[in-house]
Amino acid sequence: MTTTARAAVLRGTDTPFAFEQIELDDIRPTELLVKIVATGLCHTDLAVVHGHIPAALPIVLGHEGAGIVEQVGAGVGDFAVGDHVALSFASCGSCVNCLEGREAYCTKFMLLNIAGVREDGSGTLTAADGGELHGAFFGQSSFATHAIVSSRNAVKVPDSVPLEIVGPLGCGIQTGAGTVLNSLDVRAGSSIVVAGTGAVGLSAIMGAKIAGATTIIAVDVLDERLAFAEKLGATHLVNGKTDDVVATIMEITGGLGAAYAVDTTAVPQVIENVVNATRFGATIALLGVGKPDAVLPLGLVSGAGKTLVGAIEGDSVPQVFIPALIALYEAGVFPFDELITRYPFDEIEKAIADTQSGASVKAVLTMP
Repeated sequence: MTTTARAAVLRGTDTPFAFEQIELDDIRPTELLVKIVATGLCHTDLAVVHGHIPAALPIVLGHEGAGIVEQVGAGVGDFAVGDHVALSFASCGSCVNCLEGREAYCTKFMLLNIAGVREDGSGTLTAADGGELHGAFFGQSSFATHAIVSSRNAVKVPDSVPLEIVGPLGCGIQTGAGTVLNSLDVRAGSSIVVAGTGAVGLSAIMGAKIAGATTIIAVDVLDERLAFAEKLGATHLVNGKTDDVVATIMEITGGLGAAYAVDTTAVPQVIENVVNATRFGATIALLGVGKPDAVLPLGLVSGAGKTLVGAIEGDSVPQVFIPALIALYEAGVFPFDELITRYPFDEIEKAIADTQSGASVKAVLTMP
């Protein structure tokens, strides 16, 4: 049965979203129809808006959805109508990386998450006038009141946790925390630099605290964000506008440099500072979505004795890692809800403006 939904549609690069009535395809045997309760706004969505990530237009974005299962495909046995779910990235489940438990590096990642179609090339959405409309963004397209998702990228969550907050666990928050806990496997007693204290960076800081890092250095240009980072676990604060970043971090670490680093900015000069502020043998994770023409000096890597990692989704298996983050939240040691500012769905442009200005750390759009 065809489902009608209200969606925020992106029809052109750097254009406002248009609210439109759309139609969703019938679900397939391995899929779910989810009524979206709330969805996070992520910088990856904005990278598509600005053309930094090429995507087929028009498209319905949104990839940090949370909601309630309304329909269950005939081949799905582990979900039921009424289940509360968080939605994460899509993976095929059958490629060599998926079979090794590395779903974030699915060899079909770009097809399943960016191309705007199902794995077989079919669409999930149609414009009300029957025109072309791309969906399946990160396997969901949750900037809509309903979404079709593969059961593989849905994660059952306890009814006790508000659906208004769990969506960002599906991407930004699991990326930040997972990079520290999974990708870097930060050791207790170690030192780490986190550049950029948005939702991903602050989640990395919380992850570093959970990992037992004892020197957690936050770098940003906004004093209010640095103060927030300190509240969430940063032990040292560096302002990139007023401080000599490399010299300050070297002083903090006794001249050695940090053992680990995470960059969320994708700004070449920031990355260069971060790499130069790490010790010989350090590992640095690069998480930001950079401009297509951004470059780094080869000397940062070649012969430097350091490892640069382009981590994806925190090396997470969502069905394992999201419940773990919820358990940490319920234990009072991972207060990710403090990052969230709620906006009515209709105020998506205000949510974008506040995200870009820094007024909001993690904007979440709530459905009517």
